[in-house]
Amino acid sequence: MKFKKIFMSAALLAGCLTASAQQVATTVEEFNPHWYVQAQIGGQYTLGEVDFSDLLSGNFQGAVGYNFTPAFGLRLAVDAWQSKGGTDLNYLTMGGQSIGVKTWSYNFIAPTLDMTLDVTNWIYGYKADRICNFGLLAGIGANFGWNNGDALSVKNMILASDQGTFQDPAHQMSLLWSGTKTRLVGKFGAYLDFKVSRRVALGLEVNCNATSDHYNSKKAGNADWYFNALAGVKVRLGKVSKTKLLTNTGNGTNSFGTNAVQITDTPTAGKDSVQVKNPTPTPDPTPDPEVREPLRRDIFFQIRDSRISQIEMLKVEDVANYLKKYPDAKVTVTGYADKRTGNTKLNIGYAQKRAQSVADTLTARFGIQSSRITVDSKGDMVQPYEQNNLNRVTICIAE
Repeated sequence: MKFKKIFMSAALLAGCLTASAQQVATTVEEFNPHWYVQAQIGGQYTLGEVDFSDLLSGNFQGAVGYNFTPAFGLRLAVDAWQSKGGTDLNYLTMGGQSIGVKTWSYNFIAPTLDMTLDVTNWIYGYKADRICNFGLLAGIGANFGWNNGDALSVKNMILASDQGTFQDPAHQMSLLWSGTKTRLVGKFGAYLDFKVSRRVALGLEVNCNATSDHYNSKKAGNADWYFNALAGVKVRLGKVSKTKLLTNTGNGTNSFGTNAVQITDTPTAGKDSVQVKNPTPTPDPTPDPEVREPLRRDIFFQIRDSRISQIEMLKVEDVANYLKKYPDAKVTVTGYADKRTGNTKLNIGYAQKRAQSVADTLTARFGIQSSRITVDSKGDMVQPYEQNNLNRVTICIAE
């Protein structure tokens, strides 16, 4: 008998659960601050007066960085290998023969602290599965140069030429240096990252660097420049992004029939028994006038998107069913955009498209007259939610 009582109690509990409130869930993927390491290899061109190909040399750059937001980050980059200088000495002779073009090379290492700006994420917002990102960088650091013996050889050649101590201001190597020299260097550039996996990206980078006029040993009266073109790999460390679960719960009611089941315990011959009986029927009370509550549904969107997902479509259907149930009801459809991504002009467009997408779906798919729908857009000027990603939303209020 106890088993029967437990069984009937479980059946009643199952009935309650089937009448529980409807819950709709969706997920969004958010950026998570993280570290990364980077290794690149390529070539360098040191600005000079001789042919471009004469001033090319190899280059390597390693970096470790941290992305604070989808758009902004810092990195410590170390650029190193070799720079070149050159001069045209065709106007000088040695033993009656033109000396010609002479070049020299020297080594350097240049650590810089760079600020990075991911322009793609800044304008269009973070998207975990985006393939290509474009960015800019700017930094400042130090250039340590050494092994400049080749430049000394060229200057000695000038002094040993047939013209003797002839000095041409355009090629005078009066800024010749030796040993190890440290100079301030400024850097700015651009990069492209191509996603291979969640953690790994292949990248291209070009940057230009300005330092002291002494750098190439020649006096020019302005800063010396060298330019790097690099290709390499970036590996992101730690948790790159995180998934958020969003839920929207509608109003549900639990209901039972007028003849409810009643379970009683009555001892019979020393054992428990279960008796089922119907309560005495009572006349139905006069129903109260129906009170119509307004309906609100929040339809969420992905970054830069105005398409309604399959899960969010259930909420649009709720609005349509409400409007069909109450023929005199109307709905206000208001679009929003999150403030932390994009800019005000772009976000006004995204919010308008999201609101219009919901309104068009109500008319085209569910047959709701457009005269019953008011479309509005707040862009990113109003943020209905504290959590940034939730403001990519269209809010529908029907009443």
